[in-house]
Amino acid sequence: MPKVLIASNNAHKHQELREIFALCASPVEFVAPREIGLDLEPAETADTYMGNAQLKARAFAQAVTSQNADMWVLADDSGLEVDALAGRPGIHSSRYHQQAPDGDGCRALLAEMAGVPDDRRTARFRAVIALIAPDGQEYVFEGVCEGRIGHEKRGANGFGFDPVFVTDDGRTMAELPAEAKHRISHRGAAARRAAEFLRGL
Repeated sequence: MPKVLIASNNAHKHQELREIFALCASPVEFVAPREIGLDLEPAETADTYMGNAQLKARAFAQAVTSQNADMWVLADDSGLEVDALAGRPGIHSSRYHQQAPDGDGCRALLAEMAGVPDDRRTARFRAVIALIAPDGQEYVFEGVCEGRIGHEKRGANGFGFDPVFVTDDGRTMAELPAEAKHRISHRGAAARRAAEFLRGL
C-alpha cells in the first residue's frame, strides 16, 4: 500500500482527498505533515496551477527524512475561473478570499458579478495534482468542473467558492452531499486519475 504525504496544511483538502480516494477504493495510506513533524508553508509563486502544485510537492519531498524514504508526496493547486472576469480569480483564488472584506471571497465575487446576466455567468473550477514518487519521478493529473456563478450564497457544505458555484443540476457545490460533490468536482476528477495511477503500481 503506497504511503502518501499530503503536501498541505489545509484540513479541508485532507478530508476531501481521503474521501475521494475511499470512493475509488484505492488502497493508500495518507499521512499529514504534522504526523511526521513537518511544518512547511511553501510560497505559491508560479503562474500556473501545475507550477504551484509542483512547488509545494517538491518542497515537502525535499523535507522528507530518510526514515520516510518510501513515501510519495501529493500536492494540489486549484482555482475558480470566471469567464465574465477574464478567467479571474484563477490561480489567485486563495488570495482573493484572503483580501476580500471579512475574508468573504464569495460575497466579494457576487458584488463583482452584480448585473452580469445568467448567460455570461459561466465559470469552472480547475485542479491540478502533482505526485512525486519516492525515486523523484513526477506525475501530474488535472480535473475540471464546469458550472456558473449564482446570484447568492447557498449551502453549508464545502469551502471556498462552493456556495456560489452552481452545478449542472442547479445546486451549488455547497448544497451537494460530500459523495455527490466528489463525483463531479475538479479535485475529484484529478484525484481519481491519481488514485487510478497509484492503484496500478
